[in-house]
Amino acid sequence: MAGSPYAAALGRFKSVASAFLTKEQFAGLVNADDLTEVAKLLEPTLYGPELAAAAATYEGTARFEVAINRLFVRRNREVLEAAPFAGKPLVTAYLRRWDVENLGALLSAKAQGRSVAETESFLVSDRSIPAGLLAGTLTLDDYRLLLQQPTIEAIASQLVRFGYGAPLLPLLEAYERTHDVFPLVQALTIQYYATLLDSDRFFQGDEWVVREYLQEEIDIRNVLLLLKGKDAALPLETILPRFIPGGTLGAALLPDLYGARGVEELVQALAGRFPSLVDGVAPYKAERSLVPFDLALTRERSIRELRRLRSYPMSISVLFSQMLQSDLERADLRKIVYGKQYGIGAETLGPTLIVPSL
Repeated sequence: MAGSPYAAALGRFKSVASAFLTKEQFAGLVNADDLTEVAKLLEPTLYGPELAAAAATYEGTARFEVAINRLFVRRNREVLEAAPFAGKPLVTAYLRRWDVENLGALLSAKAQGRSVAETESFLVSDRSIPAGLLAGTLTLDDYRLLLQQPTIEAIASQLVRFGYGAPLLPLLEAYERTHDVFPLVQALTIQYYATLLDSDRFFQGDEWVVREYLQEEIDIRNVLLLLKGKDAALPLETILPRFIPGGTLGAALLPDLYGARGVEELVQALAGRFPSLVDGVAPYKAERSLVPFDLALTRERSIRELRRLRSYPMSISVLFSQMLQSDLERADLRKIVYGKQYGIGAETLGPTLIVPSL
């Protein structure tokens, strides 16, 4: 154990494992009456000080967004600091996903004419370090300056110096015609995954575990893309440019898969590789919602991959298991916050959470 460059990281994360919220704590949060009770239940946890600090400037859901994101950023910063030399490039590339998420929020805000104040609380930042979790190149002040740019085109031009402008510039002419910001965000996403997979180099030989973890994530995105396209009756030609390369589901398979006559037939064609999709068929037929497919795929992958990552503790997997657990806690907490905000009952909200299933 002492000979592994990841031994120190393993010891460090074991010592803080108890700081994550437990299944019992999530049960209490789900059954809370409102956001006031949610805040009270979180007071004894690491979120307590963050909520108290955020209350000075923010209120309602924005207060929770800021507090949750601050702790999330800090946890991921700890992962980056714990990464040995060989693992740091891959962790850095992985954490740039929050730059992409922030830029997506920024571009959407600009397209919709929203103000800096309306958008800032949703940025994944601890308000004192780069919003991209130290791995990114954009600080919170950079985002504020970008939001102050007069047009999407001006934002894209500014992003060139941060390494995010290249995929956007060729799409600006089309954006001027359609005012559809999705292709811009998708271009950033495709660039992100290409860079990420290229950063997954072999040093110890067990990095293949993380590569499969990343490919599974790409696969889920592509499967949901196919389902959304089929549900909306979009032609294959519209779907193909939005497909993310790099997963195990190759683009060559798309014409046959997309030939399905509807969502249910497409699910049956995909069920051999993604069996949890079948769980979403009944809810889809009842509500015509694709959310159950997303929940089923994400839950199955999260449980399987977290267990697999933890089975290789003396490798870079220990860093990714920590990041995944942090991500799942953040996602579940945000579901609870918005569930309480919109009056969603515990019986509906509870089944959407992933952490209690781990």
